[in-house]
Amino acid sequence: MKNTSKILWGIILIAIGVIIGLNSFGITDIDVFFNGWWTLFIIVPCFISLFNNEKEGKMGDIIGLIIGICLLLTCNDILSFELIAKLIVPFILVMIGLSMIFNNTIQAKVSSKVKEAKKNGLESITATFSEQKVNKDGEKFKGANLDAVFGSVVLDLREAKLESEVTIQASAIFGGVDIIVPKDVNVKVKSTPIFGGVSNKVPKSKDSAPTIYIEAFSMFGGIDIK
Repeated sequence: MKNTSKILWGIILIAIGVIIGLNSFGITDIDVFFNGWWTLFIIVPCFISLFNNEKEGKMGDIIGLIIGICLLLTCNDILSFELIAKLIVPFILVMIGLSMIFNNTIQAKVSSKVKEAKKNGLESITATFSEQKVNKDGEKFKGANLDAVFGSVVLDLREAKLESEVTIQASAIFGGVDIIVPKDVNVKVKSTPIFGGVSNKVPKSKDSAPTIYIEAFSMFGGIDIK
């Protein structure tokens, strides 16, 4: 499933190329610019993003997909814009509420671990209009607060000495945070992306492996865990 999104993009591009080619030779007469064709720029990326297992938080993609489909239906006079305008706000509220319910267990556990670690004092690593690269080779690592504001933070834990449970709070505002973890660890993420993204590329390890709890916030920025 890791490369599913790339495969789907490939299939879509091939299909578009074939249709344009067949139309050029007069074999088919498929109208690529049908009513509401522009909504595909919303529908297709949101749909494909749902199959990206590295991305944390799919609620934005689901909302975008449904909005795109509704706009396509209104362009073809199947739904009215007035009806969409009345339902859009309650729909978004319901979807966010469902997301909070279904994600509550893991997010509550991550939040509690981060709060507990804050009491003990986490190391703070900040980059504001700058770049911070921190390597923890051979060091004992309990956790950290990572903040990137119009800058970037890279935390390398590949050779660090991890305890059974480690907590990290990461924030990227118009910036980027990269967290590089060792092999054979479990990573549990609570993500809050606002026009940003949080990507967890770490495969699941056995239950006895160390666990890294990450509370991630991104606004017009990105957080990569790899």
